[in-house]
Amino acid sequence: MIPVLFLSFTAILIIGAPIVTALGMSAAFALQAGDRSLLIVAQMAFQSLDSFSLMAVPFFILAGHLMSSGGVATRLVQLANAFVGWIRGGLGAVAVLTSLLFATVSGSSSATTAAIGSVLIPEMEKKGYPRSFAASIAASSGELGAIIPPSIPMIVYALTANVSVGSLFLAGILPGLLITVSLILTVCLVARIQGFDEVSAVSFTGWLKGVLIALKDATLALMMPVIILGGIYGGLFTATEASCIAVLYGLALGLFVYKEITVKDLLGIFARSAVMSSIILLIVAFAAVFAYLLTINQVPQQVAAMLGSVTTNPIVFLLLVNVMLFLVGMFIEALAAILIIVPILAPISVAFGIDPIHFGMIVITNLAVGMVTPPVGVNLFVVCEVAQLKMHHLAKYLVIFLAVLVLDVLIISYVPAISTFFL
Repeated sequence: MIPVLFLSFTAILIIGAPIVTALGMSAAFALQAGDRSLLIVAQMAFQSLDSFSLMAVPFFILAGHLMSSGGVATRLVQLANAFVGWIRGGLGAVAVLTSLLFATVSGSSSATTAAIGSVLIPEMEKKGYPRSFAASIAASSGELGAIIPPSIPMIVYALTANVSVGSLFLAGILPGLLITVSLILTVCLVARIQGFDEVSAVSFTGWLKGVLIALKDATLALMMPVIILGGIYGGLFTATEASCIAVLYGLALGLFVYKEITVKDLLGIFARSAVMSSIILLIVAFAAVFAYLLTINQVPQQVAAMLGSVTTNPIVFLLLVNVMLFLVGMFIEALAAILIIVPILAPISVAFGIDPIHFGMIVITNLAVGMVTPPVGVNLFVVCEVAQLKMHHLAKYLVIFLAVLVLDVLIISYVPAISTFFL
């Protein structure tokens, strides 16, 4: 069954079929090869979706769309611009910082990339940034949507590895800040070397006044992550209940406070959210069938035995895991990769003495980097559509950001305190 499973999965991906099709059809082919009933596909798919915790996914997606359409993105851009817009490379730094802020309300990497890219790529181009550089900034910083809480990949990982969603949310704070700072420094360094985005002179008083004004305007938007994390850790509600509260909060902001959403707009927002939720949940459903076949054929045990024969050193094990996850992230969408790989690697990592929450952040940050690596980098497709560029146009600058992101992943992997500090 396993050779048929992997060969058919690879072949279906090569011909360009969606990941959902590859997962479902390869599982069906494998079951046929093993003379098993195809009813298993329906049973396992339904069972994987029959989860209270998984209900958080469509609600966080809807909250992100409400925030994006309700004027939140604009106010976050203004706040980020007030903080760092005055330095050389400031507009690029604004894109990174805004991605960080927007990630706290979107939960999605692609949504963050689309929202920030559509607003700031044209503005960066006006200030002399090469369009390919501006697009590379938006794509690489968009991955923060998967790392900063609330994060949809974190929810899926928590369900797969049977760990706390709230703990993963806390674990993502410092890794997200590390990536943000490293990307801002990279943008400023490239801007200085290439000589674009001149420094704007500003007094401390003027800077502080601008920050306070922007902060006042964006306070309500910034309250969403405070409400979510505060409520979860205050014992007021679960992560799933927090997602529902996030929807109500985003709806109230857009309709009654910022008044940038009308009742007519809601149908389109709900439709876009439903489509994205359907895609993600279909991936979850069919990836669960795929993972089930791996489990009953004892693939995790075989992989564990193989890794045990290669090394007993946790440092070497993490290096092998990072290499494997980087390669997997290049070809498989993050949520599908989590559902396929985590049941195999999570038990092995525990045997090597690695904290499950720390290992979760290693997996998520690796696969987040996969969102900006060709050929299946979701953020690249989004940003190329927004910037009207071909993927190869980004190569010159994208490789710089990828090198920085890989370095960040290695730091997160080998310094557990970055992930476990708040636990």
